[in-house]
Amino acid sequence: MNSMFLLVLGNTEISLIPGISIAGATPELTKFTPPADAEYLFYEKPKIIDVIPVTPEGHPTPAIITKAAKELANFPILVVRAGTYLAPLIPHVHISNEVGKDFRGEPALPGISEIIERSKMLGMELDKLNVKELVIGESTPGGTTTAQAVLWALGYDARTSSASPSNPQELKERVILEGFKRAGINRGSLKDDPIRALMEFGDPTLAAILGLSLGFRGDIVLAGGTQMLAVAAVLKALGEDITRFMIATTRWVVEDKSATFVKTAKEIGIMTYSADLDFSKSKYKGLKDYENGYVKEGVGAGGATWLAVKAGYSPEDVFRKVEELYERLVKA
Repeated sequence: MNSMFLLVLGNTEISLIPGISIAGATPELTKFTPPADAEYLFYEKPKIIDVIPVTPEGHPTPAIITKAAKELANFPILVVRAGTYLAPLIPHVHISNEVGKDFRGEPALPGISEIIERSKMLGMELDKLNVKELVIGESTPGGTTTAQAVLWALGYDARTSSASPSNPQELKERVILEGFKRAGINRGSLKDDPIRALMEFGDPTLAAILGLSLGFRGDIVLAGGTQMLAVAAVLKALGEDITRFMIATTRWVVEDKSATFVKTAKEIGIMTYSADLDFSKSKYKGLKDYENGYVKEGVGAGGATWLAVKAGYSPEDVFRKVEELYERLVKA
């Protein structure tokens, strides 16, 4: 296989705002989500915390989809710590300790240059390997809000998705507009200054994926939902050739009426792939509820499914493996 899967981990203080993220049972537990997601890909359960990340209602992390695809297709995974509260207890590449700030009170990433530069160096080293395609996923609680803020700053009338069936758009918009007021800008003010848009409103994951994309010159699959639209928009604003990029997501994101994934992807001009996963026949409510708008995407689930499909497996095979993994969790 000439593809490599990268999982980029990041935290932002935005996830601590009550109601804005359900990528953890409580806002405080979202600090553990990125390293726990990464660890679960390699172990039966995370090391850093004794349970896998779940929503407040108990729906399992989308890492279960990525793990299922990995167990089927056996693709290599490299974990990249872009900026988290805690390091994962597995081998990984360290980029930064810098957690994204709450952009309502200060710029999100004062150290953005270092994150981009180090990530670009990593991308350039990976470019020397016999790797034709990087598939880059992410785990970043609160990341849909930072992504929407960046897209708005660049002039896109975009709405990002949510791990909840009740997308907290009103809360997201209020938080973003408070950030815009602090920075003294309006929608579209930074369309010619995408790095400042990231610095003011982004998160470590967005900055690291940008750097990786600038350093690696082969094909890149941005494995994620509406967050990856922000990366694509910044790349386009910097004059990058968007034709070597594709966003791989899940049908749950594409069908999310509270978001603008398809519309915004067309505006940017980036190709998309939608993993046709279906959990409606699952024996487990935690998985079946994916069909009711919970979770949708994350930890590169769509991109991992893409790799499994390329290796000859079907989305149904991925679902059966997810069911098997969930059964193991329930028994454990």
